[in-house]
Amino acid sequence: MSATSALRPVLPPDIRARKGQAPLVVLTAYTTPVARLVDPHCDIALVGDSVGMVLHGMPSTLGVTMEMMILHGRSVVRGLSRAMAVIDMPFGSYEESPQQAYRNAARLMAETGAPAVKLEGGAHMAETIAFLTKRGVPVMAHIGLTPQSVNTLGGYKVVGREGEAEAVVEDARAVEAAGAFSVVLEKVPVGLSARITQILSIPTIGIGAGVHCDGQVLVVDDMLGLFTEFRPKFVKRYAELGQAADQAIAAYAAEVRARAFPADEHGFADVLPTKDKP
Repeated sequence: MSATSALRPVLPPDIRARKGQAPLVVLTAYTTPVARLVDPHCDIALVGDSVGMVLHGMPSTLGVTMEMMILHGRSVVRGLSRAMAVIDMPFGSYEESPQQAYRNAARLMAETGAPAVKLEGGAHMAETIAFLTKRGVPVMAHIGLTPQSVNTLGGYKVVGREGEAEAVVEDARAVEAAGAFSVVLEKVPVGLSARITQILSIPTIGIGAGVHCDGQVLVVDDMLGLFTEFRPKFVKRYAELGQAADQAIAAYAAEVRARAFPADEHGFADVLPTKDKP
């Protein structure tokens, strides 16, 4: 089943059942209009904490709050009829304890209507993932490069080369065993992501992890060419909307300054037009 053919909204068991089937299509969404664009084509609309960088001008995802995720989560859920919303748990909302994670995950789901959450971390977060899934919170895991740990990792680097590979494999096994219904692999070498995809019984969703994953995710503003401040190697631009918008805004500004806009057809007469007599 895919989002384009589903007769009902996609749910976590549907995603899990797609292991080894047609690739899962995932894009981020932060607003209702974008959610409506994504909905007919994607299986999952990810309300990522990347919203902090993309829409709020933050230097990283670390400043994103629960309130921001709830606000954008509600907006996205309103725009979906088929695709499944998954909402990122922001930094500081789940790391302290499984109990803290449950309170905040339950709040995200209750206040947005989203059926699942995503959190970062592998083996060290397995206890938390298990705690959530046993209490009715579907979890999408996220391993490899975990942007909320960028300061610890030393930057947005590839994770899993050489001596790091086995640790990433163990992270993947741990989140699967804990009950995650899928796992995002970010900036993981292609060969390693293929190996993990083969090992796991849950779908892998790659971002900078190669073609062998069970699905792919990109930040929608990146692939549309709207967000230009940060352009990872793994992003393919499918449009240059930022450039088109710049040209449109420049044309508007020039017409306003030349008093070419608004023209007569954009205004209203002082007197109502007289109807033609029969």
